[in-house]
Parts: sequence; C-alpha cells; structure tokens
Amino acid sequence: MLAEGTKAPEFTLSDQEGKQVALSDFAGKKVVVYFYPKDSTPGCTRQACAFAAAYSEFTKLDVPVIGISKDSVKSHQNFTAKNQLPFILLSDPELQAIQAYDVWKEKKMYGKVSMGVVRSTYLIDENGMIEKAMEKVKPDTNAEDILKYLRESGTEKES
Repeated sequence: MLAEGTKAPEFTLSDQEGKQVALSDFAGKKVVVYFYPKDSTPGCTRQACAFAAAYSEFTKLDVPVIGISKDSVKSHQNFTAKNQLPFILLSDPELQAIQAYDVWKEKKMYGKVSMGVVRSTYLIDENGMIEKAMEKVKPDTNAEDILKYLRESGTEKES
C-alpha cells in the first residue's frame, strides 16, 4: 500500500468504452481510485453497486470514481451494462497501475496461495497526491466510508 502524502503514480488505461483515460485527466480534482479483484464476482459486484448507489453524492462533491481491475475492456463493458454502473472502469491486464499502487499481493484462499489484487481504495487530491489510502476495504461499506471521509475533511461544497 502506498503511503498517504506521497505522489500518486500516473497511469493511462482503457476504459469500458476502449477510450484511454489517464490519472492526469483529473488534475485539479480529488478522485477516488479503487482496485478490485474481478468483474461479476459477488464482493466486487456489491462494491461496484455501492459506488453506483452513492454516485450522485460523489458527483455533488465533484469527485470522480474510477474502478480498476485486470479484467478486459469487454468484461468491463458487460459488468457496467449488467449493473448500470455510472462511473469509469479501467482495464489493467498488464498490471501497470495495479503494481504501481502496490495492490498486487500474495493472497491465501482455502489454504491455497496465489497472487491477486487486494481490494484497496485511494483518494487522490487535486495535486495528484495520495490523500487517503484504505487497504483491505469491505465491499459493502467502501463507498460510504470514502463519502464519510470526504464530508469530515470538508470536501463538501458550500451551498
């Protein structure tokens, strides 16, 4: 996990439409970048749907949401369509961003050890610095936890 207060690694990856999206496209804004293991698995679907349900809140705060996994663009298209996901999903089959953000780790499941993405979320500030780093997040509460942090840190717009 990368440390809070450090520069967020730049990346350029394909979104679910096949368009190139770079972290630098969001300069001047806070942005949520969450890493997840696999499209259409139970935990990842719950996490994505929680972000979708909270998306209007993120929009009000002018904080884009980006999900990244090693799934293909086609897989992301299907996952987005099936779950009506309103935010960007980026495909990282080469593990460019996944490794740069230190979320590719050894995992143990049913006594078997393998490498995989550890569900993690970063909040990157307007200057491209890591403001908040959350490791091993819970799929059901991740979106709300980030919103709570944003509200408490004064990101809410004055009305």
